[in-house]
Amino acid sequence: PLARLQVAVELARRKAGPDAEKHLNRIEQEGTRINEMIGQLLTLARADSDKPAVVEPVDLDQIVRRVASDTDYEARQSGREVHVSDSREALVMGDAALLASAVENVVRNAVRYTPPGTSVDISLDATPTRARSFVRDHGPGVPPDDLERIFLPFHRVGASRDRSSGGTGLGLSIAARAATVHGGSIHAVNAAGGG
Repeated sequence: PLARLQVAVELARRKAGPDAEKHLNRIEQEGTRINEMIGQLLTLARADSDKPAVVEPVDLDQIVRRVASDTDYEARQSGREVHVSDSREALVMGDAALLASAVENVVRNAVRYTPPGTSVDISLDATPTRARSFVRDHGPGVPPDDLERIFLPFHRVGASRDRSSGGTGLGLSIAARAATVHGGSIHAVNAAGGG
């Protein structure tokens, strides 16, 4: 249905006059948001199990570097940057797509709230039995009472983190479920000086 909606918008755009363009753009934007939300709900459903659906060797370093590269390219369009400050090979057994989704959701969230002119810094520390990734933005931070709740589906923090920010409220819950399914955990803390 969403693909047909996009086709219908394009056909309407060809036949409609300039007065309709604003409305057609809005329909297209909302269709895109619905499509993204459905994708995130499907990812969350896939993560909502006791163990990963696919178990294979995954190098978290490659995931971190790919996500950083992709998000840096996009972030630079709005005056932000994404840097990998330190990362080394970290092999784990798990679902590569689910782990990549977790890292990407956390990094994209950080990019969304870090102010222009600042960067999101990512590091990955690994030992033979454990891997830990840190993502640091320079945004306003999160009220202390919400630090654990931000990982719940559809939870939003305050007026600055509403629908206009572009999020659906699912990304961090996907990251949390992916961590749990892989025997890990996820935590948020406010940094001194913001972020």
